[in-house]
Amino acid sequence: MSYTKIHINPISPEPTTGSVLVIYTGGTLGMVYETKGKQLVPFDFQQIIEKVPEISRLDFDITFLSLPEPIDSSNMHPSIWIELAKIIEEHYEQFDSFVILHGTDTMAYTASALSYLLENLNKPVILTGAQLPIGVARSDARENVITALELAAAKNVEGYPLITEVCIYFNSHLLRGNRSKKQESSDFNAFHSENYPALANAGVNIEYNFPYIKPYQPGLKLKVHKNFDSNVAFLKMFPGISRQVVESILNIEGLRGIVLETYGAGNATTEPWFLNAISNAIERDIVIFNVSQCDGGRVSQGQYQTSKFLQQIGVISGSDITAEAAITKMMYVFACESRGGACIDMLGKPLRGEMSV
Repeated sequence: MSYTKIHINPISPEPTTGSVLVIYTGGTLGMVYETKGKQLVPFDFQQIIEKVPEISRLDFDITFLSLPEPIDSSNMHPSIWIELAKIIEEHYEQFDSFVILHGTDTMAYTASALSYLLENLNKPVILTGAQLPIGVARSDARENVITALELAAAKNVEGYPLITEVCIYFNSHLLRGNRSKKQESSDFNAFHSENYPALANAGVNIEYNFPYIKPYQPGLKLKVHKNFDSNVAFLKMFPGISRQVVESILNIEGLRGIVLETYGAGNATTEPWFLNAISNAIERDIVIFNVSQCDGGRVSQGQYQTSKFLQQIGVISGSDITAEAAITKMMYVFACESRGGACIDMLGKPLRGEMSV
């Protein structure tokens, strides 16, 4: 597949300190105001220096690559996650780091998915975007892009990258990608990570939270996975959920797994029909993964009677995993393993730092 590439050399006469590949997928960030039609239109990255002149003053090489058909993130699909992973694999030795420009609505899903696909990742992959288009006067796009680039290019005194995992950078905070959620649609501080500390905070200086950053590991060889199994679904508990709704979801043809979004610390109704439906699904080798509807805290199956029954019938605890990380983890695990026991084992333990044990 052919991609449009634009290379930018820094204006500094000093030797460059590294190289970053920026992958543009689409989204709000890449829109500019077209005066003739008085509307927002997709941004031509040939004009990147005109819109973000600060980029030329950075002391590392930057190459922009755009997908053939940039998309709104609401149309994100596992096939595009795999395409992004392949792009990173193809350019992994050529570039020191990667920044992905992405729409905000599904950014947490993409960050989670890429964390699973990019096994043994030892370089930064930082997703960022904007709440307002780059062509709008008050846009947050410029700061987000510039700082994401600086974070991606950052190295320690030994020349190793400071960040070696998939992250989201937004509004001064660098977050572990598979711990992140979009919580705001009209505020610049759109992304939060309730169950894991920020990896870095960008103020006048960038302060790194090193105890929580995955360290660089010499000798790691990147392994890129290229399959997802989308035969999964969410089942969200709510007061009054009907037997017909639950059973219709659990009886979807080809279904392999359910992310069960429960109350509080993993609690659900103890109505006999509900427990029987879940138990019957598990007997048919459908995997049930228990995730809390709360943004903070964790599932503690057995703490209350209303979750003890789920534990007894074989529902897997998702601990403090986000719903976005849980559903993409299921897609990844089912693509890796056909054996139910192996899938259950992989889901119940952290694979890329996405959950606590």
